[in-house]
Amino acid sequence: MLPAWVGSRHNRFCPEFVCNIVVRPLVQIVCIAVAGLLFGACDKKGQPLPPQGVTESAPAPYGAIVYTVGTDASYAPFESLNDNGDIVGFDIDVVRAVAKKAGIEVRFANTPWGSIFTALDQGDRDMLASAITITAERKETMDFSSPYFRAQQLIVLRETSRVASFVDLGRLKVGVQIGTIGDDAATKLKGSSNAGIKRFESTQLALEDLESGGVDAVLAENGLVSHYIVKNPGSKFRTVSDPVLVPQHYGIALKKGNSELLSKLNRGLIDIKADGSYDAIYGKYFGQAPAEAGDSNAKPAEAAVAPARR
Repeated sequence: MLPAWVGSRHNRFCPEFVCNIVVRPLVQIVCIAVAGLLFGACDKKGQPLPPQGVTESAPAPYGAIVYTVGTDASYAPFESLNDNGDIVGFDIDVVRAVAKKAGIEVRFANTPWGSIFTALDQGDRDMLASAITITAERKETMDFSSPYFRAQQLIVLRETSRVASFVDLGRLKVGVQIGTIGDDAATKLKGSSNAGIKRFESTQLALEDLESGGVDAVLAENGLVSHYIVKNPGSKFRTVSDPVLVPQHYGIALKKGNSELLSKLNRGLIDIKADGSYDAIYGKYFGQAPAEAGDSNAKPAEAAVAPARR
């Protein structure tokens, strides 16, 4: 006589039994695995993690637009990477302050200088903040905010030097950073192969050589010089400006025609200057802010003694 379960609805080989015991558990396992993959790319709050090389501010409210700011984090103190890999610097602090006043959310994406303008044009970046000089040529293909930094080439000297103007450098050994406005200016004054020009990989190295007596003067941008002096208060330098070294201005670049975002940024720039936020940020990196540095109404120089550094 066959057991009672044979042929009954509880037969372990019947379709319903197979479905309950085999299929359903497999489906549950698959669902759990898929859920793990979907949420594995999120943080503990369920928010998607930013792409590699992106530094975010506080999480944006759900549904808020987050604007991606391209910056080449290789130009301290304007933008660089700290020991934790975060993008930091003067430009970063200024844009964050402007964004807060403008009521917008931003995150920063480290973007190589060679492709930074292409990234803006293709829509991969919503704006750029990377010590970018406002020029007439660039304004043909992109829009710029009002200027947020006045870049001025300075002649840096030891305290005992008697140099009083740019032309006085003709008989001296001058240190410059390769490929900068200072390099081009010295080349125009002395000639490209003149032994009186000593080229360095960075402005910091040039200034260190000036301190040790390796060169008589350094031609460099005011922001880099001021930052060096802040970090090295024992350095005994004096600086000379000359009208032949025409000032330039940095601005936030946007894709042509984005008038709504441009208006918000300009309003934010005015507000951070009015409430002292800009001066505080400037002082953090360069010392006391000069009167023109944060003037949102300043007219940018369209020409200079040499092409834009950035």
